[in-house]
Amino acid sequence: MNRRQCLQQLVLTSALGSVFPSLALASSKDDYDFYFTRLSYESGNWDVDERMPANVLNSLIEYTTLRVDINERIVPLADPAMLNAPFCYLAGHRLVSFNHAEKQNFETYVNNGGFVFVDDCNHDIDGVFAQSFEAQMAEIFGKSALKKIPNDHQIYSSFFEFDGPPDTSIELNGWGDNLVHDYLKAIEIDGRIAVLYSNKDLGCEWDYDFRNKRFMYEDNTKFAVNIVVYALTA
Repeated sequence: MNRRQCLQQLVLTSALGSVFPSLALASSKDDYDFYFTRLSYESGNWDVDERMPANVLNSLIEYTTLRVDINERIVPLADPAMLNAPFCYLAGHRLVSFNHAEKQNFETYVNNGGFVFVDDCNHDIDGVFAQSFEAQMAEIFGKSALKKIPNDHQIYSSFFEFDGPPDTSIELNGWGDNLVHDYLKAIEIDGRIAVLYSNKDLGCEWDYDFRNKRFMYEDNTKFAVNIVVYALTA
């Protein structure tokens, strides 16, 4: 059984009774199944939605048996260390203009089995982040590489069941472009999503004081669990 199969077996097991013992087995910083890597980049603003990673990590501990590093790791996109990350997050409101090293690492990572979740914090398909990021992807991977994915894609059933990307309170309140985006886009490499791209501002939706979670009718970070599980097992 290879590493990806082992992870798949772990994450598809109910975790509430066993996750903390499994976490206790992690004896070093590298003895984890998952750690959250936020990519910094020179242009724009990458340091958004500060509480989001902690909430996503909390949900992975609550719902899965993954051995999770509870500390967010911030790694420059230009740093070759990002090439070893199991999952990367990139977000912002402003211009995305990768320098040479950033562009090279992004392309290498994606083409060699990496997974990047990119979230437009403007929730605006015509905003500066959306236009500049999509232009970067077209330059690196080709004009037709970034495409809408169907709402029955495997990512919507990788752990919890969804019939497409869940609506966010931000969309329903009419912020940004005043649209409810009923799709996500992706760049697929060999039939697998390597770059998942959202105009829904999911990072902001998952950025809240963790104590508020108990008042939610439905935990809105469950879809984040799907994204991580897909990234590790697809």
